[in-house]
Amino acid sequence: MKKGNGMNPTPFIFTFNNLDVKEVPNYYEYGFVIEGIKTKLVEELGIDFTLYADDETSDELFEVLEEDIKDEKREVTFISHLFDGLETSTISSNHTDKKLELIVKPRILNSLYYYSTYKVALAKVTIFQNEYQNEYSFVLAESNESMVTFLQYVLQRKREYHKNYVTVFTDTDDGIERTTEKITTLVSREDVILEEGLKKEIYRSIDQFFKDDGHFFTTNHIPYKRGILLYGKPGNGKTTLVKSIATSIEAPVVYWQITEHTSSYTIREVFSSIAKMTPMTLVVEDIDSMPKEVRSVFLNILDGSTSKEGIFIIGTTNYPEKIDPALINRSGRFDRAYELKLPTLEMRKSYLLRKKVNQFITDEEVERLVANTESFSFAQINELYTSIALQCHYEGKVDLDAICKDLQKDNKKSKTSKWDSEQDSKVGFF
Repeated sequence: MKKGNGMNPTPFIFTFNNLDVKEVPNYYEYGFVIEGIKTKLVEELGIDFTLYADDETSDELFEVLEEDIKDEKREVTFISHLFDGLETSTISSNHTDKKLELIVKPRILNSLYYYSTYKVALAKVTIFQNEYQNEYSFVLAESNESMVTFLQYVLQRKREYHKNYVTVFTDTDDGIERTTEKITTLVSREDVILEEGLKKEIYRSIDQFFKDDGHFFTTNHIPYKRGILLYGKPGNGKTTLVKSIATSIEAPVVYWQITEHTSSYTIREVFSSIAKMTPMTLVVEDIDSMPKEVRSVFLNILDGSTSKEGIFIIGTTNYPEKIDPALINRSGRFDRAYELKLPTLEMRKSYLLRKKVNQFITDEEVERLVANTESFSFAQINELYTSIALQCHYEGKVDLDAICKDLQKDNKKSKTSKWDSEQDSKVGFF
């Protein structure tokens, strides 16, 4: 494109050093920080950086920066803090299932970092404008080429560290609340107690989906998107099964909690965010609780030709009779449904022996216990084990009959559901 009269004009009409603060006071406060950052980078690195807008990545560049700092990646170096009157470190907690510790970690806000491999600099800063504090994120790069290379690194890096985390989306009154939770309690596939044929089929469908990043699907012209629905009474292992999937696949896992605040906006935001993480698994918890007024939006996105590309969706519900028929009566939404029934006698025994209940009671009592818990879910059997262990610890003996009687009484009170199914645990959709 031809510029002006053929001369070589400056790239900007206005430059910071030629501005009068009285004429543009709001920009001056912003430009003052930018000028300081760019000047520091020229002094330290000899590079005149270009500033890039970061309007659509939901702060993903800084999410990767935080992970790189925590992991002490050599790709990133600290250049300088920005304002000497603001915090330079953060006191944080490192909470696992084994301990809670307080730590001091570098602060992203009020700091300037540099990726030497990609010639990209990142800074977050608070700017004081008209007595207000506004937080800004600045992304600077030597060129478009270096920026593109860095973005490719960001996507690769996200996939790496997401394998050890579950990203949790919760619909709130203020939109999507996004948290990242480290997988601290690993659940192996061996920890999942299911009917063997059912268990094998579920894991096989997942493994096939992620094998070779979907090469089989693309080669054979099969849409690279699958969905399964897990249903059954509460406490029968849906959450344990999902945890085992999260810890056993080499792909990111996102857990989406549907609430009364789920809207067309949050639905689109979730699918827009996970599209950058594919191939991945999306777990939609309590899918039956999705508000009726937004179900059509959800269905339309599921039907989209590319919206689910590379996404394995797992929906869970305790109340399948509340599921919108439109969700399951059309291919491309949920392909299979699996009922997680009450555990059989063999499954109850296997579960209790894995918990090592026989360290508290005799083998004969174990057999009697298994026989008397026919209508118990895994969650209730776990509570039974806990009661036995605690009574043995505090009283030195176990009154098995009394414990069973109390729990059976509670079990009867909790029986309010009427949708027990004797059908096969696999349900095909048309």
